[in-house]
Amino acid sequence: MAIGLAQAGANVVVNGSTGEGIEDVCRAVAAYGVKAVRAVADVSDPAACTELIELTVSQLGSIDILINNAGIIRRSPAAEYSAEDWARVMEVNINAVFRLSQLAGRRMLVQGRGKIVNIASVLSFQGGVFVPAYAASKGAVAQLTKALANEWAAKGINVNAIAPGYMETDNTRALRADPVRSRQIMERIPAGRWGTPEDLAAAAVFLASPASDYMHGHVLVVDGGWMAR
Repeated sequence: MAIGLAQAGANVVVNGSTGEGIEDVCRAVAAYGVKAVRAVADVSDPAACTELIELTVSQLGSIDILINNAGIIRRSPAAEYSAEDWARVMEVNINAVFRLSQLAGRRMLVQGRGKIVNIASVLSFQGGVFVPAYAASKGAVAQLTKALANEWAAKGINVNAIAPGYMETDNTRALRADPVRSRQIMERIPAGRWGTPEDLAAAAVFLASPASDYMHGHVLVVDGGWMAR
């Protein structure tokens, strides 16, 4: 998504909770002639969120687009799910989304424009298996998207979300390594393959561009047809 936005002409702050991979993404972003700013911030930390928004404004002059992409998953049967795992997933997957949206939204309200794109999930609509906190948090992301859109649409701010299907990322490594679950998932995806991060780039660019100016509170599913099956 960062590279897709760079291709479309956006300057990009590339953030991660650790420094791993950030330099590679920054180089890929900068290759399109735009500014790439490296940031390392754990968005579960409120102070880090504030610093991240301030860094963006200081380096780029304003914040016009926010992609809330940070997310974690913890797998366990519900009867055995730990309070620590529940709290950690909620802190990253929904509390940080609200916190960053609020911080960026305050600045967007002043400038009268802005695009916020939250990353939801097909589990915003379904319950999943052994991921109660993840499913609950992604359901909350979809509802927060709508709630913020209701408040901010008339003030020049578009708040929408992308709901990815089953993607080849670190979060799904355990599923892809399980031959039974991986086969079951693949059999349901009409496209016949897992998604890749590149599959989300165009959706992110669309929701961050003037092409989506009349879209508010929408959850755009990018899932290879999973929800249609």
